[in-house]
Amino acid sequence: MNNSSEQPLALITGVGPGVGTSLVRRFAEAGYRVAMIARDANRLAELEAEIPGAFAMPCDVTDTQALKQVIDKIGAPKVVVHNAVGGSFASFQEIDPDVLQKNFEINTMALLHLAQLVAPGMIEAGEGSIIVTGNTSALRGKPKFAGFAPTKAAQRILAESPARDLGPKGVHVAYLVIDAVIDVPWARKMHSEAADDFFIQPKSIAAEVFHLAHQPKDAWTFLTEVRPYHEKW
Repeated sequence: MNNSSEQPLALITGVGPGVGTSLVRRFAEAGYRVAMIARDANRLAELEAEIPGAFAMPCDVTDTQALKQVIDKIGAPKVVVHNAVGGSFASFQEIDPDVLQKNFEINTMALLHLAQLVAPGMIEAGEGSIIVTGNTSALRGKPKFAGFAPTKAAQRILAESPARDLGPKGVHVAYLVIDAVIDVPWARKMHSEAADDFFIQPKSIAAEVFHLAHQPKDAWTFLTEVRPYHEKW
């Protein structure tokens, strides 16, 4: 990896083929070194070869010791984006409780561990951003989201706690609610009759995350939302 001290460092979890990859591209384009976290080492290796400044750190975010090893190796990031997500679609009567627990580990507990690991360096530097990508499940529990919505709601409330704690210390924590269907292949297949403007583009989400991470200190946002212009809400 390139350890140039002149380049800021970003750490992004959940680097999949949609939003995660777009996040990596956006921060790399802005001159960041980007540490990419995901379980798929092969995909990360391909992105590492393709995107200048990006480097692979294969890791399961539910493995706290592995996360610590990543932070110890890469150093203190200026920006952390927790984009890793565990989801499921079932009613409260159908859901396997173990699935809910696993999603909680990915969505909520991993955020806690990340924040605990990176906050000291950000506090020492007097700056930094922790951005969490969420969705409308953080605000409501629909019938088929019993194994998912509770974990995203907990994630949002958890993020609010360090936001209030770290804000006065110069560290910005923000939660982005994505109220939309993201344009990825499986979503296109599920909504095969939908027009292009039904979807939100991963690069548009990445642009908003980048904006949140670079808001001036006199105008910080904690909770913000993005959605296509005709989305009902």
